[in-house]
Amino acid sequence: MIAGAYTAYRVFASGTAFQEKNKYFVIEEGKTSKEEVLETLSSKYIIKSKFFFSLVASQLHVWDKLKPGKYEVKHGECLLNIARMLRNNHQAQINLVINKLRIKEELAKLISKNFASDSANVMAFLNSNDSLQPYHVDTSTVFTMIIPDTYTFYWNTSLRKIFNKLYDASNAFWSKNNRTEKAAAINFSPVQVYILASIVEEETNKDDDRAKIASVYINRMNKSMPLQACPTIKYAMKDFSLTRIYDKYLTNPSPYNTYRKKGLPPGPICTPSGKCIDIVLNAPKTDYLFFVAKSDFSGYHHFSSNFAEHSQYAKEYQKALDEYMARKKGKDTIPAQ
Repeated sequence: MIAGAYTAYRVFASGTAFQEKNKYFVIEEGKTSKEEVLETLSSKYIIKSKFFFSLVASQLHVWDKLKPGKYEVKHGECLLNIARMLRNNHQAQINLVINKLRIKEELAKLISKNFASDSANVMAFLNSNDSLQPYHVDTSTVFTMIIPDTYTFYWNTSLRKIFNKLYDASNAFWSKNNRTEKAAAINFSPVQVYILASIVEEETNKDDDRAKIASVYINRMNKSMPLQACPTIKYAMKDFSLTRIYDKYLTNPSPYNTYRKKGLPPGPICTPSGKCIDIVLNAPKTDYLFFVAKSDFSGYHHFSSNFAEHSQYAKEYQKALDEYMARKKGKDTIPAQ
């Protein structure tokens, strides 16, 4: 009787061996044997007792029904509930939080960190036009189907299902608020709007300036002028730490060099926020063709419709920047441009 009461206590009382609020563990493909799972639960301090958990799991026929996946256990959970979770394949839902990404390697790292697919497989998927064909994008434009947001999956969700969900979310985004119609009104496709928004996103964090910058680029494109967007040079050089763009960088032969190549680059240079995409779609009609950072280093810009005025503002900024650099000689930090 005493033994039975003790067993019941071990089964229904807290069976967790950790102090955190919750803990995750993974049962990998091909590693679902009783011995391997018990070792995982014990070595990761998920359960206090391998013996009593094995006893409960055997009674519930867990070992015959185990499936690979990522599972969550809350602090204080009893062994019975943990066993039921495994038997019923109640896997943890994992959030894929996408903010601003610049290169495919960042997305591959993000997915492989949270899901079963490794980064090499993700990169192979992103670099295959055959894999991307169902989404009407190619290896250059693949990011245009990604709207930064939080997406929920299971740990072992396939890459195909992950990208299907991203694609569906992108279609839903463009179907709202007359976005497709607004793109057409400025003679842009949604892909072109996304690419332009990625440049605007990288130019400044000031939303009111972003709207005017978008108008500058739209005006330049309408006049068949090169965009001459500094963020595209950083992307072309794959050096996002650059704080100044020197003339020597402008000869880079990359198709992303908008000083040499007219029109938009072949793909986005980051994943812009939905807010920034809307800023481009609702850009004001202006006659601005030029902009340059203000000499007070406020992060705002002067906008001009003629080169003479722009040149004067550019000289003011360059003078202020040179003076600042002289004062800060030997230090790494310079004002934001």
